[in-house]
Amino acid sequence: MSKEYFVNDDDFLVSKTDTKGIITYCNEPFINIVGASQSELLGKPHNIIRHQDMPKVVFWLLWQRVQSKQEIFAYVKNRRFDGGFYWVFANVTASLDENGKIIGYYSVRRRPNKKAINFISPIYQILLNAENSGGLEASKRLLEQILKDKNISYDELIINLQRGLI
Repeated sequence: MSKEYFVNDDDFLVSKTDTKGIITYCNEPFINIVGASQSELLGKPHNIIRHQDMPKVVFWLLWQRVQSKQEIFAYVKNRRFDGGFYWVFANVTASLDENGKIIGYYSVRRRPNKKAINFISPIYQILLNAENSGGLEASKRLLEQILKDKNISYDELIINLQRGLI
């Protein structure tokens, strides 16, 4: 079993990418939690830290939002370079030029609410199982059904989890 690492309470993990998802900037707390050097991260695809436990539907939703110039909050399990992992509460937005054209993406992450991870982790496993058997479309349908059953929007669910209201 791989070792879990935790984001420090006061840390904000910051990274920027170009429009193709290639890392163009990362701050020291991000570098430290990933367990890499800056040179091992800059110029690499951001999905270099993607953990296999993450359902693709979360990233599909993320890309839908940020490519439409909308922000998104998400719980993300990332992989460290040493094989360990860590969870974050992420906010991702598009970076725009003076004409409103997307020139990249900006992500700020912080320590997630532990109860939120306990809630979301089994849901991610169910979504991942759906993807493994029926592809991304099956996972999207299942996520929609979960939200409908809870009578809550994706954004309300994620924010309420972080606030400890669920």
